[in-house]
Amino acid sequence: LRFDEQVRVVVFRSQVKGVFCAGADLKERAKMDDAEVGEFVRRLRNLMDEIAALPMPTIAAIDGYALGGGLELALACDLRVAASSAKMGLIETTRGLLPGAGGTQRLPRCVGIGLAKELIFTGRQVDGEQAASMGLVNHSVPQNSEGDAAYQRALTLAKEILPQAPFAVKMGKLAINKGMEV
Repeated sequence: LRFDEQVRVVVFRSQVKGVFCAGADLKERAKMDDAEVGEFVRRLRNLMDEIAALPMPTIAAIDGYALGGGLELALACDLRVAASSAKMGLIETTRGLLPGAGGTQRLPRCVGIGLAKELIFTGRQVDGEQAASMGLVNHSVPQNSEGDAAYQRALTLAKEILPQAPFAVKMGKLAINKGMEV
């Protein structure tokens, strides 16, 4: 995607109704030794960094659960749209873990340091409406009978971006991202 000039916006969504991304398989992770866990987390962090670094805008369509690494995936996207019924949280501390794929850096940039600490320390889950009120998602929409309301809203948002000058959008993203680092 990084090098495909025809791709102007990327929308991340799940094909599983009621779940955006439930995060890592903790039963599988429990079978790993320390070296394997380290490699797993490193690769996951690199994947999220690659998604965040895509030159075109990315939108997460959260139509269900986005927990742990699932929320880290959504945070790696530029924009997030959630169904009001979606459940989101960096729940790693409830499992004796730490968000390891960028959530500890991206969540505070999104909602502020104090609220990010509260959410991570408690492992609290929030719904789409709560997420919108705290700035975690750009839009919260009522879920529809097909279970894809966030995806439909994400497509509408993508269609608003598409007619804009591709180079200007790309450079705007780059300038914002670089500016957040200084």
